[in-house]
Amino acid sequence: MNRIKKVSLCVLGCSMFAATAQQPAVETVLKDTIQIKQLEGNLEIQPVKASDTLGMATFPEVDTYDQRFQELLYSHDGFEYMFDREDEVEDMDLSDVELSTDTLKARLQRINQGTPFQIDYNPILENLIKKKLKYNRVYLERIMTLSDYYFPLFEEQLDRFDVPLEMKYLAIVESALDPKIKSRVGATGLWQFMLPTGRLMGLEVDSYVDERMDPMKSTIAACKYLNKLYDIYEDWDLALAAYNSGAGNVNKAIRRSGGRKNYWNLRPYLPRETADYVPQFQAMMYLYTYAAEHGFKPQRPSRLMMGTDTVLVKKKIHFDHIAQALDVDTEMIQYYNPSYKLDIIPVIEGKPHYLRLPKDQIASFVGNEEKVYAFAKAESEKAEKPDPNLLVPQSSITYTVRKGDYLGKIANKYRVNVSQIKRWNGLRSNNLKIGQRLKIMTRGSVATTASTSSTYKVKSGDSLWEIGKKHGVSVAQLKKLNPDKTSTLKPGMTLNLK
Repeated sequence: MNRIKKVSLCVLGCSMFAATAQQPAVETVLKDTIQIKQLEGNLEIQPVKASDTLGMATFPEVDTYDQRFQELLYSHDGFEYMFDREDEVEDMDLSDVELSTDTLKARLQRINQGTPFQIDYNPILENLIKKKLKYNRVYLERIMTLSDYYFPLFEEQLDRFDVPLEMKYLAIVESALDPKIKSRVGATGLWQFMLPTGRLMGLEVDSYVDERMDPMKSTIAACKYLNKLYDIYEDWDLALAAYNSGAGNVNKAIRRSGGRKNYWNLRPYLPRETADYVPQFQAMMYLYTYAAEHGFKPQRPSRLMMGTDTVLVKKKIHFDHIAQALDVDTEMIQYYNPSYKLDIIPVIEGKPHYLRLPKDQIASFVGNEEKVYAFAKAESEKAEKPDPNLLVPQSSITYTVRKGDYLGKIANKYRVNVSQIKRWNGLRSNNLKIGQRLKIMTRGSVATTASTSSTYKVKSGDSLWEIGKKHGVSVAQLKKLNPDKTSTLKPGMTLNLK
């Protein structure tokens, strides 16, 4: 053991002397330099890492964030804002907005006292609030009206999952409270979930249903996801930023800022969308808190979540059939049930699906359930069905050309087209030779040989073309065989077929 120590120290001393005397390039130093670590009383020689030589900064705490985020397996592709944006808010004329800086500071301080979010005054937030007061008043009143429907639902779930109630404003920033909206990168629904993230949080997406557009289920998923992000950062502002751009971008911003973790210190290092994201959220929190002071007068909506109820659907049914049966508008059903992509509620074993409607309509549905399903079935059966004759697998026969045959005659005999016979046999002209073999594609019993009967009794509605096609005889042959009868067909008349 002593010998090993002496050799190790000698190697280290020689390397240090050579590096000092010759001043080699960095690459040589990195290649030749070694270091000694004491592990459980033993000396271990290891190559020096680049960070040891170049003095690279390390952020162990952020490495922990990466580790946690890696376990979460989440990738968020960003967000396209629902708000009209100008590139430079600072350049707008906002002088006529009645909101002094001192008043705004005092109001923000009051908000900050009652929320876990850090709401501090800064010029960026002031300009954003004033911009909305000047240019988005009508839009904001519409959103405030719509929020009366969604906010009670949000608050119930936010409270259930111990997420700050102010997080309800996030859905406004994300989707403008439109459950069916989809961003340019595919983020969908009130909470703008990407497909992988939605599935990670338990939201199902298939050809019939997209639960990212289900207000209740997507809100529960958003609460779960926000809690996971808070567990990583233990800071709601950073959780918001990570919700928008992904934890990877937030972690890179922390590194680039030198390890800072206050959102406003990270803002210059975040993607542009995320840099505006938290200010948008804070501006919305302020505008809702002081809506009355700024003269906003939202209307009371006619549709409220508390006035609705749900019923389990037992048979596949279309919105149009529900609307007709209950005498309501299809648009109303779509409003209450935005997650059904095709306006159809499917019935799949092990996957219950529900219909949401105003309570009186639900009562009507439940009280007449079998009648509604029977009506829907009858309406569905009116739709065009596949022709069973066209569903029979095709087979082929070989036909030998006889004297007097021509393509039209053969086509009528087997109920096909002349063009089909030519295509099946690679014919370029209509000329045939006696004894020539032709491939004829038939479809089960649809294709028949010529009738064995020599006569046919005319029925009401018959025509020469239909009689000839049915019995493998051309119209010209029927006229030749029945010169006195074919000018005017009458029911009961007997025609010669041979």
